[in-house]
Amino acid sequence: MSELQISLLAIGLLMVAGVFVYGQWQQWRYRRSIASPQQEQHTETSHQVVSGDGPNEGAADALISASPITDAADEICGLLNDATDYVATFLLQTPSTTDVLENLWQRRFDFGKAVNACGLNAASGLWERLIPESPQTYRAFRIGLQLVDRSGSVSGMRLNGFRELLEEIAAQLQIEVRLPSVADAEQRAQQLDQFCADVDQMIGINLLAGGDRKLFGTEVAGAAQRLGMSLQADGTFHLLDESNGSIFILSASDGTSFQHHTLNQSRTDSLTLLLDIPRVNEPVRRFDEMVAVAAEIAGALRLTLVDDQRVALSEGAIAQIRAQVAATQDLMLTGHITPGSAQALRLFS
Repeated sequence: MSELQISLLAIGLLMVAGVFVYGQWQQWRYRRSIASPQQEQHTETSHQVVSGDGPNEGAADALISASPITDAADEICGLLNDATDYVATFLLQTPSTTDVLENLWQRRFDFGKAVNACGLNAASGLWERLIPESPQTYRAFRIGLQLVDRSGSVSGMRLNGFRELLEEIAAQLQIEVRLPSVADAEQRAQQLDQFCADVDQMIGINLLAGGDRKLFGTEVAGAAQRLGMSLQADGTFHLLDESNGSIFILSASDGTSFQHHTLNQSRTDSLTLLLDIPRVNEPVRRFDEMVAVAAEIAGALRLTLVDDQRVALSEGAIAQIRAQVAATQDLMLTGHITPGSAQALRLFS
């Protein structure tokens, strides 16, 4: 190689290095301006929507890290993430009210799944759920579309429509935003839906009256109430936890609804206790509690514990059901979804 070629190569390498260093310096300046929202002066940024990794991704991460979701923040804001939602973060140039999200409020029911919006309160520095016409001002918004619920996964068409809505919002706000890949989100939704289908189980224990005997609703109500269960609007008796969430329910096996004003007229020959595994904390412990309640009710009303084929449940059969509950609980934990958690309640709704 000649001295001229070596010189040209060295010059070229220096130019490449210079461009790289300048680019890193520019990114550092950009992120610093985002991470210091109290500064009165902001660097000027281009107003465009981008896909994939871009300057906004690092800036959004920096802002979220600087303003973490705490116990004082709205719970839903801590649940929005790429594993369960199609979510984007909008970093505002100046604090704004929720009035700028008019398009979101008008179309939030168009996508077949829950749409959640959170804002970084400019005064408190906390993330909180957004509501229309809130007088508060916000430094950033996070808007997400839930990927899965008990009706299935979100469709690609709905995801595309939601992405278009986010693009409209970004254009209106004249800000840069990173939008996730629709194809990737659709694939995640399908995988999550399959996982949820695998663990979405309800366990039932039936209580059968002997012969032609029928149970009056008043008898059922008395036995249930003595065990701490209360009649709810859905016509079944619920055992509630400290947060008023249902641990398990007691219903007429034939679907007959119990109502306060007709308890003395309602009659049924069997009852069913139901445990919704994904929606309760510590499902195995809750199953043991349900078996104990079933035994109490059976003793009080002279009933027999039976399976769906009305065959008496042996201790061995109950142990097998308990093992099934334990396996489902373990599978959920392996999939990083804790039974009965706020995230589980969202997905299994």
